[in-house]
Amino acid sequence: MSTRLWHLGNVVVDLVLDVPALPERGGDVLATRTEHTPGGGFNVMAAAARQGLPVTYAGAHGTGSFGDRARAALHAEGIEVLLAPRPQQDTGFVVCLVDADGERTFVTSPGAEATLTSADLAELRPHAGDFVYVTGYSLLYDSNRTALLDFLPRLDPAVTLVTDPGPLVREIPAGAVELLLARSDWWSCNAREAALLTGTDDPAEAARALQSRLGRGSVLVRTGPEGCLLHHGERLVAVPGFAVDAVDLNGAGDAHTGVFMAALARGLDPVAAAHRANAGAALAVTASGPATAPDAARLDAFLQN
Repeated sequence: MSTRLWHLGNVVVDLVLDVPALPERGGDVLATRTEHTPGGGFNVMAAAARQGLPVTYAGAHGTGSFGDRARAALHAEGIEVLLAPRPQQDTGFVVCLVDADGERTFVTSPGAEATLTSADLAELRPHAGDFVYVTGYSLLYDSNRTALLDFLPRLDPAVTLVTDPGPLVREIPAGAVELLLARSDWWSCNAREAALLTGTDDPAEAARALQSRLGRGSVLVRTGPEGCLLHHGERLVAVPGFAVDAVDLNGAGDAHTGVFMAALARGLDPVAAAHRANAGAALAVTASGPATAPDAARLDAFLQN
């Protein structure tokens, strides 16, 4: 039986508007470009699926134009959708304002993806060797948090749990964070999130501090163009990144996580998997858009050069 990734996060639709500057309070501004694209958890799943890892989206989704767009994108990537659409509620969306400096400002309108229940996951039984991915965004919603915290204690110890706490990690209830730290096999975050969790701006020290709080797992801290840090076993390893001409940094972390999980599923050791993930993230930032992770053939070619 092949290894599968079960994604328990949230797929939304991103409404991306390029603006010369954010409007003043009560003001208005004309966007120079507008894009509607699936986002949120979609980006991680697409990155993993393009590397050949079978993926199932086990999160909630809605009935309406945003839900239809999200499901179409999932199906186009060969991603299985586990649950039926929620009746009378659409998938949520995120308004993303991108100013002339490339800074991104977000406003999120939650929808059906914020309504996951314990009943939705009651029959979910990932097999030994499978991967389960949880994001901190899910833990911000009462219903999703209750469902996940009920599900995780039933998870087979031989299933690899990957947690990405997300940028709002400080908003997650402390008890939920501690439960995830105790069970996670990989705690994957960027340097800012690691600093928020540990109180130290030094990524290496933050990685060590996070490792000391994990019950059984390892830590990956993404450090941008420099690559990432792995605290695995007793070692802290710096895995260097790749120099590229970056066009759009949006989705780089998602590409990294998806490629990393797919590489681990193929049997690569964590350092080799992180090296491949660094390359995947580097390629992702050379194109505009959030879901720009490369497929396996393109990534292989890049690594061979």
